[in-house]
Amino acid sequence: MAVTREFVDYALGQMGRVLPVTGRRMFGGVGIYSEGVFFALIADDSVYLKVDDSNRRDFEGVGAGPFRPFGEAGPTMQYYELPGELLEEPTALRPWLESALQVARRAGKRSTRK
Repeated sequence: MAVTREFVDYALGQMGRVLPVTGRRMFGGVGIYSEGVFFALIADDSVYLKVDDSNRRDFEGVGAGPFRPFGEAGPTMQYYELPGELLEEPTALRPWLESALQVARRAGKRSTRK
């Protein structure tokens, strides 16, 4: 689940053009928060966003898969990989980030970290 500092800086910078975001190192990756809500993570130099039944089809529709912290044979988490090209364009990125943030809020995964 390694990440490079360059990718973290790039991803947070691009996401920060859309929402206020902060990153916090965790388990070899980075947790991403907006206004104290944990809604995304970076692992293996990929961004994963929180999903539920309201937005999972959007990810599946573009061929994105779930986060598997223990490899292909392991369980999945309710985070799906953000297509990398979306980081390039804030207008295209906005609905994906906002949707994931709404999912995280609904899930009640509120954090006191900002």
